[in-house]
Amino acid sequence: MSGPEPGWHPDPSQPDQQRWWDGTTWSDRVAPAPSVSTTPPPPAAPAPKRLRLPVWGWILAAVAATLALIFLAPVVALAALTVLITGIVALAKNSRTWLRFPSRGWAMGAIVVSALVFFASGGITSALYPGDTRAELTANSADSPRQAIAETPRSTPTPTPTPVTTVRELVVTERVPFVATTIDDGALPQGHTVITTEGRDGERTLTYRVTDVDGAEVSRELVSDVVSIEPITQVTANGTYVAPPPPPPAPAAPACDPNYADGCVPIASDVDCAGGSGNGPAYFDGVARVVGSDVYDLDSDGDGYACETW
Repeated sequence: MSGPEPGWHPDPSQPDQQRWWDGTTWSDRVAPAPSVSTTPPPPAAPAPKRLRLPVWGWILAAVAATLALIFLAPVVALAALTVLITGIVALAKNSRTWLRFPSRGWAMGAIVVSALVFFASGGITSALYPGDTRAELTANSADSPRQAIAETPRSTPTPTPTPVTTVRELVVTERVPFVATTIDDGALPQGHTVITTEGRDGERTLTYRVTDVDGAEVSRELVSDVVSIEPITQVTANGTYVAPPPPPPAPAAPACDPNYADGCVPIASDVDCAGGSGNGPAYFDGVARVVGSDVYDLDSDGDGYACETW
């Protein structure tokens, strides 16, 4: 005996859930049983009422169409012929033309209907307008295909322009700034600076290969980079020389009284022999010969020598 088809079926052991039946055995895959909605379906919307045209309306429409066909037969024939030719063109070129046929079936139907209208209106025109009028209508009808075809708009595809790519060489010059450096100069006083070499900018020449598309730059590739003018480094000397200090002044030689020789007896308000009992303020240490006047009384024994006994 064959079992049910593989799929979800009510679980024999658990009615409120479903279990997967693989065609031979029950698997371990379970799922909740689908809930049954008890909500009554919404009431159906009432069918729209169809507008029925009464019999007298159909009669009036038929009479109006007949009168239009009789009195406007030439115009109707020309319009029908235009639609006929347009439908044929639509089928031949498989396009919607200016009448915008949604499909080939619509174009075929338009051809059939317009042919019937053309022949019917043509017969009425022949009966109402015999003689020259028929020839005139024929001439107009002969020209109408050409006119209809001429008035049929054709969709001309817009040609896709081919981009114009050009490659050109672009040469650009750039300034190369100079470098400034400082050196110490021992011959220049400290605190003084002198520019010994004036700096000067250099120049480099850059050559690019530029690709343009329709006159707009799209890429630029550097081909060469050459320093055409080397920059000159600016050198500034910084003085480091420090002058030595001047020598200290020599001590002034003491003034000696010209009245004494062989020794320098100072000139003062009073001079006493060193080691004696005098109170100065100046003192003479040694022996001096009196060659003039003994102004300080240093030769106490009068032998011509000052301070010999002290």
